[in-house]
Amino acid sequence: MDTKDLLKKVRKIEIKTRRLSDHIFGGEYHSTFKGRGMTFSEVRNYQYGDDVRSIDWNVTARYNEPFIKVFEEERELTMILIIDVSGSESFGTNEKFKREVITEIAATLSFSAMQNNDKVGVLLFSDQVELFIPPKKGKSHILRIIRELLEFDPISKKTSISNAMEFLLGVIKKKAIVFILSDFMDKGYEKTIQIVGKKHDLTGIRIYDKTETAFPNLGFVPMIDSETNIIKWVNTSSNSVRKLFQKNYTKHVTYFEDIFKRNGAGIINSRIDESYVKKLLGYFKARI
Repeated sequence: MDTKDLLKKVRKIEIKTRRLSDHIFGGEYHSTFKGRGMTFSEVRNYQYGDDVRSIDWNVTARYNEPFIKVFEEERELTMILIIDVSGSESFGTNEKFKREVITEIAATLSFSAMQNNDKVGVLLFSDQVELFIPPKKGKSHILRIIRELLEFDPISKKTSISNAMEFLLGVIKKKAIVFILSDFMDKGYEKTIQIVGKKHDLTGIRIYDKTETAFPNLGFVPMIDSETNIIKWVNTSSNSVRKLFQKNYTKHVTYFEDIFKRNGAGIINSRIDESYVKKLLGYFKARI
């Protein structure tokens, strides 16, 4: 993609997603996430009616009279977008690929965070960390993120959510709003999700195509594994083949939903031919 075409695409996505964040998501994002983080401000003398759980026992003992800790809302939050760029994200049977929808959702969330004067960081992953953009503020930073999402060419086509989570835990020490955007066609990431879910405000956004839920009867067709590039001829007219495909797909979806729910993380399932706008709005409103 040459520079001129890239800039046109960036501008197109900016216009669409910024309009959404300005007129639809800005208020919902603010209501959902602002004030969830509390930071220590000061200590003061205990007053009648104060919560005894806020008593600072060290200061109380030192001055022989009760003092309490005072906390205030964090006015500046950090959003981290963890985005799957493995081979399976370049799949789609309608007008868009999964990766294109992920880019639009990421841009919408980023502009919503920008409205709140929050920092935004991005981690692109396959079975390794492909790119990490540290959290920053500002429009130029958001546009850089969009450019990377549009043109980034990953080294690997495989997937490891665990590796991405481990990297996140190493670089982001303060509590953050974390969105993972993926099709979650992976396994073995339960332990790292458990740790991240305790430390951060975590949401998984699963993007999928309708043909992944029920494999069509197309006869004998050549199929390529997007993460290994292995080509196989598959008899899609076979009921057993379609049932096996369905079983494998359902297993991954159930694993994703069970693990995220069990660890207090949010879940959004969005098919690429559906309105992600409605899905995000519904999720934000349910959390308020």
